[in-house]
Amino acid sequence: MVLIGFHASHEQIAPSALLDAVIGAERAGFDGAMCSDHLAPWTRAQGESGFALSWIAAALACTEFSIGMVNAPGQRYHPVMIAQAFATLEEMFPGRFWAAMGSGEAVNEHVTGDAWPEKQVRNERLRESVDVIRRLIEGEEVDHDGLVRVHEARVWSRPAEPPPLFATAVSAETAEWAASWAQGLATVIQEPAALQRVVDAYRGAGGSGPCILQVHLSLAESDEAAFAIAREQWTNGLLSPPQTWDLEQPEDFEAAVAGLDRNELRNAVLIDHDASALAGRIADLAEIGFDRVYLHHVGTEQSYFLAAAESELIPALKERL
Repeated sequence: MVLIGFHASHEQIAPSALLDAVIGAERAGFDGAMCSDHLAPWTRAQGESGFALSWIAAALACTEFSIGMVNAPGQRYHPVMIAQAFATLEEMFPGRFWAAMGSGEAVNEHVTGDAWPEKQVRNERLRESVDVIRRLIEGEEVDHDGLVRVHEARVWSRPAEPPPLFATAVSAETAEWAASWAQGLATVIQEPAALQRVVDAYRGAGGSGPCILQVHLSLAESDEAAFAIAREQWTNGLLSPPQTWDLEQPEDFEAAVAGLDRNELRNAVLIDHDASALAGRIADLAEIGFDRVYLHHVGTEQSYFLAAAESELIPALKERL
């Protein structure tokens, strides 16, 4: 059975309201949740960006299902601090926390003032960071001198079992590379053929664990209203890597989408007014080979979406999947 999860977007919703939303998502029948980890929103219209590591502890304390997060160690986050944070979360909430590890984006990482590396270097830095995090959570004392530096570090409060560390990937090439070290793979909605290549590359290279899909969607009482929500809140969906990796400010994203055809948002966001029809579209993507699907309604107001999810969307998905 495919896990149907709720995605909590820190870029769009204040932490307190987002906590209410994830509590509401569990009540609505979602099987789990995940959250983004941003220092800045994609655009000024989104206007929020709470600290994910603080929020996720509160969210786990207020719910009973699993909650994971995306995380990019190596520049803004030193891997020793992430190891300590992850170990604490897993010790407090055993079996309920996971993280999907990525190489980062300049919009969050540029604030350190350090140079923004090329993608290959970022991947190498990520791999080093994940290795350090795992060794620390397993109880080792770690010295490391590479793209990240660690001096005689130990994590003292550790869980009985370490949390799973997945990889994030948009391309088949990254998915194939991640198969050697990740315990699962997380990706985001794109054309079905591209998603199939990502899944096939990961599994074909021996990748284990769950394949996870994050689906951006906009559900409202009319198609026009749903599209208006996406147009107001998720114009960053008109852009894709590698461009999105390298822009530093929300204003840069706004400038990059200026003049682009907003109708192209329908390729990045599932826009619908019919929850049952939307369930079919989501199920088609899940059947590509995903074990978990996390749904991100791109509006700042989540109540309509959660009500529709409880009454129509989740039941239709569970019947299909």
